[in-house]
Amino acid sequence: MKITREEVEHVARLARLELRPEEMDRITGQLDTLLSYVAKLEEVDTTGVAVTTHSGVEGNAFREDKVTPSLPRESALKGAPRQNGESFVVPRILS
Repeated sequence: MKITREEVEHVARLARLELRPEEMDRITGQLDTLLSYVAKLEEVDTTGVAVTTHSGVEGNAFREDKVTPSLPRESALKGAPRQNGESFVVPRILS
C-alpha cells in the first residue's frame, strides 16, 4: 500500500474534513490506487526529454483589449436586490 489509513486521517484532520469510517476506507483505497499510478509514471525513463512547463502552444490566448462603451448604470442596477441609485448596496462585513 502506498498510503495508510492513518495518513489519510492526518490529511483529513489538516483539511478539517469530517469523514465517516466507510468514507475513510473508500478514500484510502482511492488514494492508494492513484498513488500506484503515479509510482508507475516514476518508472518511465525520461532521459533526454526536455522539461515541459506548458502542455499547449505558448502564446496569448486572450483577445486584444479594446475600449468599448460600458453598461449604463441604470441597466446594471436594475436587477440588483438593493441599490441606492448610484451603486449596489451590500451588507457591511467589517466592524
